[in-house]
Amino acid sequence: MKKQGIKMIAISTLSLLAIACGEKTKETQQQAEVALEQVKQDMNHNMAATTNTTEKYKKGDVVPKELVCMVNDAFMGKEQLKVEHEGKVYYGCCAMCQSRIPEDETVRQAKDPLTLETVDKAEAYIVMIGDNGEVAYFKNEANYQQFAAEAQVN
Repeated sequence: MKKQGIKMIAISTLSLLAIACGEKTKETQQQAEVALEQVKQDMNHNMAATTNTTEKYKKGDVVPKELVCMVNDAFMGKEQLKVEHEGKVYYGCCAMCQSRIPEDETVRQAKDPLTLETVDKAEAYIVMIGDNGEVAYFKNEANYQQFAAEAQVN
């Protein structure tokens, strides 16, 4: 959720900078306003969905891949937009995420918190690790179980 807020601030800032520099035409300003409004609506919708379904999932639970925005690494509480790439299925929360997934290999990969090896998010064992929907990607369930056991000991 924090990343979405940062995106919104970034979009707003860029829009204001462009307006201040006099580089924005009336048409592109309207496009920016429409895009900003869409971001606000998406954020409100995703926040409401997360609030309604996080009661079903809690910190430490395995979460379904289709409910995770793999670009923001966040449990969203509702089915995300499906993105197929090289025979694998990833999920994103918005059009920007949909376009980034096939273009940016780094959003398709994560580090397993136990082994620090790179895992493909489409094949990962995904666990909610934070109270605000943050997720981690493990190579498999055994890695998560070992990670959880070691975290409780320390």
